[in-house]
Order: sequence, then structure tokens, then C-alpha cells
Amino acid sequence: MRRFGRIGTNGLIALAALAGSASAAAGGAFFRPLRVSSPPAIDGRLDEAVWREAPSVELTKTFIPDFGREASERTVAFMAYDAENLYFAFKCYDREPDKIKAAVANRDTIRTDDFICINLDSFNDRQSLYAFYVNPFGIQTDSRYASGNEDFSVDFVWASAGRIDADGYTVEMAVPFKSIRYAGKKRVEMSIFFERRVSRRAEHSSYPALDPARGYAFLTQMMPLELEDIKKYTLLEILPAYTYRDGAERVDGVPVGADGVHDGHLTGKLGITSQLILDGTYNPDFSQIEADAGQIDVNLRTDLYFPEKRPFFLEGSEMFRLSGTSGIDPLNAVVYTRTIIDPRLGFKLSGKVGKKDTVASIFALDESPFGDPLYVPGDDRYAGFGILRYKRAIADDGYLGVFSAGRAYGDGFNEVAGADGQVRLTKASQMSFHGFGSWTRPEAGAATAGGAALGADYLYDTRDIGLSVSFYDISEDFETDTGYLTRQGVAGLHASVLPRFYPKSRFFRKIVPTLTVAAVKDLPSGLFETNDGLAVTALLPGNTTVQMLGRYSTEVYLGERFDTSGGLVQVTSQVTKAFSLRALYSRANAIRYVTEPYQGYGHRASAQLTFKPSERFDLTANLTYSDFTRRSTGEMEYDYAIWRGRLSYQPNKYLQFRGIVEYNAFYREMLTDFLASFVYIPGTVIQFGYGSLYDRTEWVEGEYRDADRFLEMKRGLFFKASYLWRL
Repeated sequence: MRRFGRIGTNGLIALAALAGSASAAAGGAFFRPLRVSSPPAIDGRLDEAVWREAPSVELTKTFIPDFGREASERTVAFMAYDAENLYFAFKCYDREPDKIKAAVANRDTIRTDDFICINLDSFNDRQSLYAFYVNPFGIQTDSRYASGNEDFSVDFVWASAGRIDADGYTVEMAVPFKSIRYAGKKRVEMSIFFERRVSRRAEHSSYPALDPARGYAFLTQMMPLELEDIKKYTLLEILPAYTYRDGAERVDGVPVGADGVHDGHLTGKLGITSQLILDGTYNPDFSQIEADAGQIDVNLRTDLYFPEKRPFFLEGSEMFRLSGTSGIDPLNAVVYTRTIIDPRLGFKLSGKVGKKDTVASIFALDESPFGDPLYVPGDDRYAGFGILRYKRAIADDGYLGVFSAGRAYGDGFNEVAGADGQVRLTKASQMSFHGFGSWTRPEAGAATAGGAALGADYLYDTRDIGLSVSFYDISEDFETDTGYLTRQGVAGLHASVLPRFYPKSRFFRKIVPTLTVAAVKDLPSGLFETNDGLAVTALLPGNTTVQMLGRYSTEVYLGERFDTSGGLVQVTSQVTKAFSLRALYSRANAIRYVTEPYQGYGHRASAQLTFKPSERFDLTANLTYSDFTRRSTGEMEYDYAIWRGRLSYQPNKYLQFRGIVEYNAFYREMLTDFLASFVYIPGTVIQFGYGSLYDRTEWVEGEYRDADRFLEMKRGLFFKASYLWRL
């Protein structure tokens, strides 16, 4: 039997003494971490008295790839706290420490590594949680989880350290109360769920153990914690930033430079209470550390979706998630903050105003409404955004909520208002829903058009089977300028069933066939669509997943019904500790989305290869490809490929050097981008970047002509420095 090393026998005695209370805590009693008078040093060494005395639990059962199996490796988690921080330590044993997968990397890039995770419901209300991930070198990832969705774009201020040793690895963490929201009372309730991932086995173990009859309903199966005498404080954060931009653009074949632009930015955060936060910003810096990766942007029925990355919008972003919408519902969100392009001024209030009541609101003046079809230079300078959200927690992880979201520009406006919610029906099933109305006036004197959107989902999920049923109905006149809507004038009913099999086989670890049926009505034409499919997903030895899908489907566009049937194959594999791949190929019938649409077919492919020759280097190559062939003539009308390579070197957890080269074969353009970045904590950063855009063209006789060589068309230099003052 392996020992704790430096932890010693007192830790074992504490573990044995607390085993019963920890088990009781999982059933509803409160677990009490050790309160300490002096904080432990966060250095990855578990050699301090606090860890010999702190209560601990063992993560003995798995929930991925199957529930309730004995974990392949032993894991012990310790808990302590003082007036200002929560402290955690993990001893992660591994019989093959040379196979532990970990890298010294930029934060938020460790989800394919071995890791431990603290899932913390800071109100013990089963509505949302913070997730703090740490890999064996102490590199961080964090997220917010609510309504079945996990958002990794958030960044919190906390400390972590890790070390690999002969027994496996150890991790220490400190989470300041200033970085989370909680009820500021003498006695504070939270709940927690510990998790460990062993990458090479695709295995996740946990404490408490998840009930197979409840599936992956984390929020209803966490261990309650009880804390006392947390320091009362008023959170005040001030984040000033300075940016400088310079560059040149080729005009009539000659590079023409412009004066460099110096700019100042200010963002602040005030804790009205420990659970209600006011954010404000003036001329915020919304520069992107890394440009959005290229996407196929031809023959689209709807706008591309890009995730939010900008810090001002991330506090409380989980509160704006919409219930009753699934991946097939055209109404993805009524609050999609990237519709706010470049606010000059913004305010946001988010948090709790009672034990069960949550509010969130955004007000912003957007200085870049140039995408508005009614924009006239010299007219109104700003578009105004006003968003309000309220939620009332009900039994288990359920809630009822209301939304109001609007955008006004000039004499035109769009307003959306309605309600949503989710209700847990049984331990394994829940119902979610939404209903909204919209009111839109494009300009002064125009009539106001009204529309409606309804949606509902039923989900049943256990170890052995998953079942979902979704319904939506979106009228032809429903619009949302603040949200993300892919289609109007459509109603649909979708259902899927996913039996899960766990064969006693060395080759197949888990097999999940999925049967999907759908009926959709295009309201303007009255024509029906269908989407019936059969997929099989298999988990193979190590960390390899293979998925195959075949479907019969049709789609209505501009009053005509087209065949969109096809199939795909997808493979994801951690081939070795240093090499991983993800690949997808599909062939399907397709529509040419033009004013007079016609039938065709096409191929889509994507691939990502990642090679990590050492703990500090990361080389990732991506390919995205799509083509379209007209059925009647057999002529290929386009083939579109994007090649992207990314090389990063991370000398330590704070400093990164990264280079990107992306070639768009359709537009014959190449992008190069270099960044040197020092991130001490989120907010305290220094960055220097340089990038260029090249076209395969040349300037000949007063015009640009296609060529076999690259000509630099644009170049730019970027510098940023910011410092987070936390008072």
C-alpha cells in the first residue's frame, strides 16, 4: 500500500475519522473544512501542518467512461480555509508517473491533460458552479457552469501549484473569497464536487460518487460545506490599460503608414455586497489576444457564431443563458454580447439580491453601429443596448426567469421580452422552456412588427439511457438584435434516444447508438422537412473515440424542398502522450443558398494535429475544408480550404511566445501573427504583437492581378499593458 509521503499518520487518522462524516455530508449533512490561522504556502508541496490536520476525502469511484467503477489510481483531497481564502490540496497517486500527461502552458489550455478539478457551488443553491481545473504543473483553467452549459471564457484570480514526483503528483490551490460570489453571513453554505481526470485512460473519478440513476446532474449531487466567520469586505477592482497600435496598408501598390494610436482604457468592479457586483467601463480595450480562427464563410444560410472573449462581458455571463433551447433550436440566445461591437460606455449589474433571487443587467452605448443597414454617416453616433434578467430559484436545480433585451438606433428599435425556466421532474429528468415576444420598428414612421418564439425541452438521463424531446415555434416576424437567431418562420419537433452499452471487451469500452427523428414545418411555404439519423459512438482503448453517422434529411429554402441527406465519420484520439488528433469527414447533399437556389452536394472535412515534443512546446496544425458541386451539371462551384498552424513556447507559467500562420486558399490570403505575452494574473498583463496580411497578387499597370507570389497588403504592431488593482 502506498503511503502519503510527507503527509504522515495524522492525515490518515483524520481521513479515517472523517470518512463517516464525509459520507453523511454527501447525503445532506454539512462538511466542515479545517479553519487555519496561518495560510499554507501554495508551492505544490504537501509538507505543512495544515495538510496533516485538514479533513480529507478519497475519490474512489468513476463516472467516465462508466459510473461506479473503482478508480484506477488513488486520489486524496484535503480542505481548509481562513477568513480570506479557501485552500485545497490533492495527492494524486499514479503507478506510471512517466505517463502523466501535462504541459507548462497558457491558462485555459489543459483540458486534454491529466487534471484535478474543484467544482464549487458557492451558494449551495444548485443553480450554477465555479470550476477550477489544475494540471500536474499547476497550470489553471476555470469556468462557470449553469443550465447544462459550461463557459470556459471566464478568468478568475486564484493561486495554484503542482509537482510531479515518484508517486504521481501533488497540487495545492488557494481560491480568494474576493474572486467568487457567496452569501455574506456569519455562517456560509457552499457545496463541492471533487474530480480527477487520468488522460491516457479517459477516466474521471469523483467525490461524492455520482448516482448512476441520476446521470450527470452534478448540481444535485454535491457535498454541502459549512464555513464560519469569513472576513467582510467591499470588493473594489480598478483595471487601467494602455494600448498602442501602428501599421500600414498598401494603397495603389504602395505601403502607406498612419500615425500610431495611443489609447487609454478603464474598467472597474464594485462589490455592492459579497453577492452583487457592479461593473463599469469607459472606452474598454476589446483587443483580442488571439484573432478568431478562420471559418468557412460562403454559401451560408445564417451568420457565423463567435464565442465571447471580452472580459467586461464575462462577469455573470452564465446568468444570461436561455433555457428551453437545444442545439437544434434556431433561437440560440436572446443575449449574444458580440452584437455589442465597440461600446464607448458600459455598465453591468449581476448577482443575487436574496437567497433565491438573481438579477443581471447590461447597459451599453455601442460606438460602432456601422453594420446597421440604416446607418447614415453623420447621423446618430451610438446604438443603445439595454438588457435585464431576473431568475427565481425553485426546487432542486430548477428556476423561473424573465428577460428583457433591446437595441435602439436612430428612430428604430428592437425589443424582446419573455420568460424561461427549468423544472426538475424526477432525479433523472427535467423540463425546460421559454416564450418570447419581439417588437421591431426599423425607422421613424414605420409600422411596428411583432413576433413570437416558443421552445421546450424534455431530458431524461441515466447511466444506461438518455432521452430528449425538443419543440420550437418561431414566427416569421420574430427578430432579436441582441441575440443569436439562425432562422425565422419555422416550427419543429425533435426526439432522440441514446442507449448506452458497456461491453466486457478489451476493444470496446463503451458503445452509444443514437437514434434521432425530427419533423419541421417551414411556415411561409407550409412545406415539411425531416431529419432522421442513426449514429454510433464507440470509446476504444486508451483515449480514442470514433463516431459514425448516417441521416436522411430535407430542408426548405425560399419555398423549395431540397435533399440534405448524408453521413460523416469522426475520430478523436490521444495517440501518444505527445501526439493527438481530431478528424472529421462528411459527404452530404446540399443547397446553394442564392436567390434562385438549386440542388448540389458537397464534402466537408476538418482535422487538427497536436504535437508536444516537450512540456513547453506546442505545435498545432488545423485544416478546414468545404466544397460544393451543382447536381444538374456536375460542376464544382467552389472548394474552400483554410490551413492554420500555431506554435507556442512557454518558458514558465507566466510567459508565452506564440506564432500563427493561416492561409485561406479561397481568398488567396495568408495571415501571420506573432505574440509575446506575460500574464501574471488575469488583468495584469503585458503583450506585444505583430501581424501581417498577404495576398497572392501583384501590382501591374495600375491594378492588382493574381500572382503566384505573396504581397504584403497590411501590417500592424500592437502593444498592451494593464494592471489589476484589487483593493
